[in-house]
Amino acid sequence: MILSGILKLLGVLAEFFLGIPAIGGTFILSLLWTPLLFMLVYYIITLVVSRVSGAPIWGPVVGIITSVVGFIPFVGMTLHWIAFFCLLADGILTLRSKDRSQTGKL
Repeated sequence: MILSGILKLLGVLAEFFLGIPAIGGTFILSLLWTPLLFMLVYYIITLVVSRVSGAPIWGPVVGIITSVVGFIPFVGMTLHWIAFFCLLADGILTLRSKDRSQTGKL
């Protein structure tokens, strides 16, 4: 479960960068939307790892939706912000539930 939490928090860093209005948009457009394809594959891997470890999957699902619809200029930027907060919450909750299960305070 720790791997899925770390993958989600790494996704948070990427979404933070991609959600910056001028910088993220310029980065995505200059690479012809390749970062969105990379993030789609990344979130599919994160989804599989989360599913196998029994962690919540709603963060990677939001990331997948963001990667698919993210090519629309202002909608994409807003979705990157939403994905940032969803993945942040999901990653923290995943890591906290791992800590509780290891200490016996479940």
